[in-house]
Amino acid sequence: MSTHPDQAERPATIHDIAALCGVAASTVSRALSTPERVNVRTRARIEEAAAMLNYTPNSQAKALSSGRTGAVGVLVPDITNPFYFDLIRGTQLQLKAAGYTQLLVDTEESDEVEASAMEQLRKGADGIIVAASRLRDEVLLAAAAKIPVVAVNRDVPGVPAVIIDTPSATSQALDHLISLGHTRVAYVAGPVSSQSSERRWTALSVAAEVRGVEAHRLGPFAPTTQSGAAAADAAVHSRVSACIAFNDLIAIGMLQRLRERGIRVPEDMSIVGCDDIFGADFCNPPLTTMASPIEQAGRVAVSMLLARLNPLAGGARRSRSVMPTHLTVRGSTGPAPQDR
Repeated sequence: MSTHPDQAERPATIHDIAALCGVAASTVSRALSTPERVNVRTRARIEEAAAMLNYTPNSQAKALSSGRTGAVGVLVPDITNPFYFDLIRGTQLQLKAAGYTQLLVDTEESDEVEASAMEQLRKGADGIIVAASRLRDEVLLAAAAKIPVVAVNRDVPGVPAVIIDTPSATSQALDHLISLGHTRVAYVAGPVSSQSSERRWTALSVAAEVRGVEAHRLGPFAPTTQSGAAAADAAVHSRVSACIAFNDLIAIGMLQRLRERGIRVPEDMSIVGCDDIFGADFCNPPLTTMASPIEQAGRVAVSMLLARLNPLAGGARRSRSVMPTHLTVRGSTGPAPQDR
């Protein structure tokens, strides 16, 4: 075999391989994409020619012929939220190990941006992992009917999901506060569109009724440190002695605002966060929070998606996986003030 004269000037194509082997380009395509459909000797000649020409498959062409892109979309509501750092790391490492590329999209806490991104990814990705989806149930279900989807922290019948069990940790947090003498506790709610926020409030209100203590709902608040100031003011006005915040960012913002107002934590008010993000233990005081295996949740979501993309690989095809959580007690919770 001799190389094509133009080979030094441009990347090799299947037509170059076909010309070198004296076969049709379609035969080369079959030999490289579905080798079992081509005669063993012919396939060997084609593979030898491809190696000689340093042929690299065109990913777009491969996608057109196989229907696969080798990419998976990962959608998060806010890429600046540290909660998603570990989740993104988990999906990235698991996808890389499986030979996939991660396409990361920040949906900006917007259902419109999220819906648009999912529609566009139908053309450029084999599947989607969507964290804390802000879409309505029926919209998310419709999207999952068009492209394989696994949701993280969003439970919609018919959509495979990884659920982080923060409601059980919320009950743990309430028991911790009750053990410290608190009888008036507030839940600082997250966005209206957050299913996990609603699930935590339900768990807290039920547990409070069973235990005979008061539970008040404040908010909704955006899941940012900036909104923590308004949340702290609302908590002071409601005259509760302890708060369980939707996430650590709100809780950290509350710590800052309470300090500005001269309200001591935990002497005057106890604060509990959720997620145990990086930096939660660096706060003043260090934040008591609900911790969960976030990176593992990302890995499990990828495994569930790949089991759907590659059913012949033999992986377990689960429709739901629940990740355990636990309360990490630090310095932001203490005994209830005696004058309340």
